[in-house]
Amino acid sequence: MRLSLAVLSLAPVALATRPFLNEPDTGIDDVLGGTPEGSLPDLEDMVGLPDFEWAARRYLNASSYTYYRNGAAGEWSYRNNLEVYGRYRLRPRVLVDITDVESTLPTTILGHNFSAPFYISPCARAALAHPGAEANFVKAAYEEDILYIPSLYASLSMDDIAAAKPANGSQVIFQQVYLTSNDTATQEIFDQAEALGSKAFVFTIDGPAGGNRHRANRYGVGSANTDYSLWTWAYYNKLRTMTSLPIIIKGIQTVEDVKVAIEQKVPAIILSNHGGRQLDSSPSPLEIALEVHQEDPDLFNQIEIFADGGVRYGADALKLLALGVKAIGIGRPFMYANAYGVEGVKHAIQLMKHEIAIDAGNLGVADLKEIDASYVGFHSTISFGVLRC
Repeated sequence: MRLSLAVLSLAPVALATRPFLNEPDTGIDDVLGGTPEGSLPDLEDMVGLPDFEWAARRYLNASSYTYYRNGAAGEWSYRNNLEVYGRYRLRPRVLVDITDVESTLPTTILGHNFSAPFYISPCARAALAHPGAEANFVKAAYEEDILYIPSLYASLSMDDIAAAKPANGSQVIFQQVYLTSNDTATQEIFDQAEALGSKAFVFTIDGPAGGNRHRANRYGVGSANTDYSLWTWAYYNKLRTMTSLPIIIKGIQTVEDVKVAIEQKVPAIILSNHGGRQLDSSPSPLEIALEVHQEDPDLFNQIEIFADGGVRYGADALKLLALGVKAIGIGRPFMYANAYGVEGVKHAIQLMKHEIAIDAGNLGVADLKEIDASYVGFHSTISFGVLRC
């Protein structure tokens, strides 16, 4: 493909001045713009995950919405997390029998069976959106048979979250943790979570210092963890002696650390930049996954790799799955959907399941387990103001 020098010279300027769309213009303002501030449109009017943020921004008070929405510094990483998926084009195959694609959505996460390859990411303070708080996620995840990972900084206690699970004990939940050098406190957290039935820990390590959150600080809803944390591989290995449960590491951002995790026999990792909330200019999960794939696609076979950040559409999820990511975390959209309570969270889960299935079908993927990088044009992209063909 040949492009004139004039077009090439204008590309960085066009990208630099193009407005950022927190939610796309899909006609929602025209149809639902008359919804009074402080109220929610009908749930059935939510036709995609971005719609929930549109609704929540008008429904929640400014500080509550800001707590969920904020990113680090100038929020370039937050924006990039959303926009990066649009820089890579899908490569649909045709005349493929895709009639059974929905049956291929189920997956396993650390040996546990779930109905779809995505989960509800750990996010704090769910009560800002609904009095049911994290209990809504527990119930919706159970009814839709997906994984939920509660945050250590949840509005509800671990006991209250566990009490929301069905009495039959069949629901699988992992517990997210932030940990300090206080081994006594850490042991108490581990013991309590194990006793309540958690099946794994998710150790968030992509926030070793306080987040540089300008937007959040204006509303007094900044980073919960403001310490400089002493987190090392030696510390991680010490943690493993304190519990019988697997400890997933959340916040891997380079292929070098993926390799170290494999060497350290970590059971699973999550590629994440903390939703763009900690370090501006940190890479999106898709960029990290692509770096891993370009280094060695087999790395995805040596450890379970999940990714968390910026996914809003079924097509976004497919791009991660195509690289070898096993399951995808979704956070903010579920926090916004929680404004509607359990039914809102369930509706969001159902929308994502449907989008993954129909987008896979349109991509010519008959079985999600068979998707690979050949379905995405990862070699051709417009990225960081540079046009590459």
